[in-house]
Amino acid sequence: MKKYRASIDVMPHDNLLDPQGKAVSGAMGNLGLPEITGVRIGKHITLHVEAADKKTAEAKVDEACKKLLANQIMERYQFQVDEVAS
Repeated sequence: MKKYRASIDVMPHDNLLDPQGKAVSGAMGNLGLPEITGVRIGKHITLHVEAADKKTAEAKVDEACKKLLANQIMERYQFQVDEVAS
């Protein structure tokens, strides 16, 4: 079995309201940074997975995202899987 590291980004769908992002966008003006707008806040997740090959590791990460890490009704996700040197 090989070891892989996955980096996963989970973000709210573009058409959904992001109250946390909106609050941060509003605060930027108060901090003297009015040129920063359109903030969207999500999650970054890293994990390790053991699998026979990269394709299998990617399938396991995709399954984890669908079943637990992302709410597909409100969020989208993307990930990258890289082999970890032993």
